[in-house]
Amino acid sequence: QVQLVESGGGSVQAGGSLRLSCAASGQNRYTVGWFRQAPGKEREFVAQIRSGSSTYYADSVKGRFTISRDNAKNTVYLQMNSLKPEDTAVYYCAATRTIGVITIPSNYPYWGQGTQVTVSS
Repeated sequence: QVQLVESGGGSVQAGGSLRLSCAASGQNRYTVGWFRQAPGKEREFVAQIRSGSSTYYADSVKGRFTISRDNAKNTVYLQMNSLKPEDTAVYYCAATRTIGVITIPSNYPYWGQGTQVTVSS
């Protein structure tokens, strides 16, 4: 069983930065993904990092967001720069043992509670 806790959300003006953290128990061998869900929209993939630290990003955040992990702290980070109003959403981290590029939420069995990110124009 993996337990995930997100933190670091908040409100920021467009062009600003935030860093989200996902602290977890026993997730070092898991692929960890970040997803987001805006009101009235489906949950969408943002980025993932595998246990070997290879990464994959959605086109909408490529070049602006960076996912990383600190295995000593059992924590995965999402550094978000050049934020836009359309990045406003609840951000979730999730974990899976499935191998490969995994962008579908249903392939992640473990989820955190989410953290709100609001970007104002």
